[in-house]
Amino acid sequence: MRAGSGVLAGALVATWALVYLVTQVIVSPPLAVGTTVVAGTVVSVLLVVGYPSALRGPRAATGLRRGARESARAEAGHGGTRSGRAGAGLPVRRSMPLRSGLTADAARRTAELLLPLLGGDAVAITDRETVLAFVGAGDDHHRAGATVASTLAGRVIAKGRTVVGGTPRALACADPGCRLRSAVVVPLTVGTRVVGTVGVFRAGTGPVPRDQVEDMAAILSLHVELAELDRERKLAADARLDALRAQINPHFLFNVLNTIASKSRTDPDEARQLLLRLSDFFRYAVRQEGQVAEFAQEYFFVRTYLSLEQARFGDRLRVRYDIDPQVLTAHVPVLMIQPLVENAVKHGLADKVEGGTVTLRARVDPLTRTTSIRVTDDGVGIPADVLERLTNGSPAAGEPGDDWPSGDGGPGRSGRSGVGLRNISLRLATLFGERFALDIQSSPGGGTVVDIRMPLR
Repeated sequence: MRAGSGVLAGALVATWALVYLVTQVIVSPPLAVGTTVVAGTVVSVLLVVGYPSALRGPRAATGLRRGARESARAEAGHGGTRSGRAGAGLPVRRSMPLRSGLTADAARRTAELLLPLLGGDAVAITDRETVLAFVGAGDDHHRAGATVASTLAGRVIAKGRTVVGGTPRALACADPGCRLRSAVVVPLTVGTRVVGTVGVFRAGTGPVPRDQVEDMAAILSLHVELAELDRERKLAADARLDALRAQINPHFLFNVLNTIASKSRTDPDEARQLLLRLSDFFRYAVRQEGQVAEFAQEYFFVRTYLSLEQARFGDRLRVRYDIDPQVLTAHVPVLMIQPLVENAVKHGLADKVEGGTVTLRARVDPLTRTTSIRVTDDGVGIPADVLERLTNGSPAAGEPGDDWPSGDGGPGRSGRSGVGLRNISLRLATLFGERFALDIQSSPGGGTVVDIRMPLR
C-alpha cells in the first residue's frame, strides 16, 4: 500500500473506531445502529475531502518551493495586474484563438468569431506590418498578406490610438466597387507597445459603436499578452534546461575518460562498454526534447550515470534502487533526478573515505495522484547553516539571487550544487505552480535526503 493511501486508511479505521466507542460504549443507552453508521459516514467524508490532494495543491509554500513561486511570479512581470483589470468587466476565455499568439491562423479564426458579435460587415486583424486576416464583405480585394502602411490600420499603429473612418477615401481602398463605407480600427497592445490592430467595417453609414470595439480589443490584447508571457515562460524553462545540460561537470567527463583510459590497458572489453555508456549519457542529455519525459527514460539516464561513477569509485560507491513499476510510465521533468544523484555522489560520498550508498526511491500514489521521488545518501551531510539557507531559499551574500549559498561541506557547498537545486525548483514551479514540494533533510555526518512530490502526469 502506498504511503499516502496507508495514512488515509489508518485515519478512516481510527475514525470508525472512535465513532463506535462514542455511540455504542460511552453513551448509555447506546445509540441506534443507523445513527452510528450515519455519523461514521459523515466524519469519513469530511476526512477524505480534507485529505491533501495534488489536484488542489498544497495549502502553503515554504523553502525552495516558496522561492520558486516568487521567481515565477517575477518572470510574469505585471501581466497578472492587467489580467485582473481586464477581466473585471468582460469575460476572458482561454478558447480565444489569439491565446496561442498573434498568427495568421489565429487571427483568421478570431475574425470569424467576431464578425457576428460586433455587428459589422467585415473584420480585419493585423500585426504591425501585414494584414493577418480579413473576413466578410470586401474580402475579394482586401486580402491577408497585404501591407498596412497605407491603410487605416497603418495610421492606428503610427498614432497608437483608435481611428474612425467615415468615408471610402478614409479607408484608403483603391477598388471603386468596394462596398465598405466606414470603419473603427483599434490598436492591440502589450503593455505600452502596439503589436497590431483590430478593425470592424460596415457597408452602410455609421460605424460600429467605438466603445464596443475598444472593449473587445482590450480582451484580445489581454490574450496576446498572455500568449507572449507563455512564450517567455517556455523560453525561461528551456534556458534552465540548457543550463542543466551545460552544468554537466567537466570534471566528471575528465574522470570518466581517465577511468576508460586505465581500463583500456587492463580490461579492454569493459573500457568499450564504458565508452558506449558515456555516449548514451551525453546523447540523452543533449538530444532530449521537451520539458518532461517518462520516468523510465530518466531512470535509464540515472542508471547510466551511476554505472560510470561506479567504474571510477569501485566498491566505495554502492547503489540501491527502490522503484515502483507504476512510476515507470509517469512523466517527470527532464534532467531532474540526475543532478540530485550527482550531488549525493559528488558532495555526499566522494570525500568519505569508506564511501557509502546512494538510494533512489520512486513511488506513485493513485489516491492523491502524486509522484514521489527520494534521493538518499549516507554521506557527510550538510552543515546546519548551509541547510537553513537552502531550505529558506536565501541567496548567497553578494549574489544577485541566481545562486544558492555555498558552505564548507556536503551538498550545497558549491555554487554549482546550489544553482542545480534552485534550477530544479524553478522548473517545478513553472510546470506545476504551487502543486509540488521539494524538501531537504540532512545533518553533518548523517547523510542527506532530498524528497520531491509532484502531481502525477
